[in-house]
Amino acid sequence: MKVVVYERYGPPEVLQLKEVEKPAPKNNEILIKTHATTVTSGDWRVRSLNVPVGFRLIMRLVFGVSKPKQPILGTELAGVIESVGEGVRKFKAGDAVFAFSDAAMGCHAEYKCMPWDGAVALKPVNLTYDEAAALSFGGTTALDFLRRGKLQSGERVLINGASGGVGTAAVQLARHFGADVTGVCSTANMELVRSLGASHVIDYTREDFTQNGEAYDVIVDTAGTAPFSRSKASLKEGGRLLMVLAGLPDMLRIPWVSMTSSKKVIAGPAAFTGGYRAITKFTFNQHFSTLTVHP
Repeated sequence: MKVVVYERYGPPEVLQLKEVEKPAPKNNEILIKTHATTVTSGDWRVRSLNVPVGFRLIMRLVFGVSKPKQPILGTELAGVIESVGEGVRKFKAGDAVFAFSDAAMGCHAEYKCMPWDGAVALKPVNLTYDEAAALSFGGTTALDFLRRGKLQSGERVLINGASGGVGTAAVQLARHFGADVTGVCSTANMELVRSLGASHVIDYTREDFTQNGEAYDVIVDTAGTAPFSRSKASLKEGGRLLMVLAGLPDMLRIPWVSMTSSKKVIAGPAAFTGGYRAITKFTFNQHFSTLTVHP
């Protein structure tokens, strides 16, 4: 089968197309023939080691010190189950599914084995393979942070980076939860963000949301450009800053913010497992079945 591999860290040129042996499902595994996969910001960061300040060494320790431990990138896919191993329940050959491998990666391949009881779900019939493949990374990240931020119906939420993979999911989920949503994006993406449910859209090339006098219950920073030092004046008392992309210095300041302010900063890796189960439920929910997450 064909796979895309990288055997050293670096720019896109380190990627190579190779032929490797097709895997066979072990006990409790399913073999998925990939119809669609994605290239996310996570893939880019793992390949290039372009990560927030303070995390470069940690990334090497996790993914390989001198070279990648897992040479196949890709965390999301959608496809059809070709065969199943012993002990598999719920799924059968021919089922259309979408799946999320998280840090195990390996989805940039024609075939992928996954545990049947892992982050795998039946593909909704009203979604294409492309749409289903793009749900997991952004959807689970956004959902986890909104839960940790305890977003409530009626609250005002601003999403910085509203047109990215996490941002587009955050806009839709926040709207679904009953929040009044403001999205921050570039001029070219304003209509997209508005179509996803944002009541207000700010073009960051023309306006700085931290200088317009508005205050929010929750600010979600998916772009890494709105640290607490910049955003604090735009948070209401008791407001929460959700830092999807945070450097180590920002995270080390969190206890000090908690001790000296009524405001709260929430950062750190998303808990994907619980989020994946929930995002699949939202996808099937009649009020949320049109979720569109752009890779």
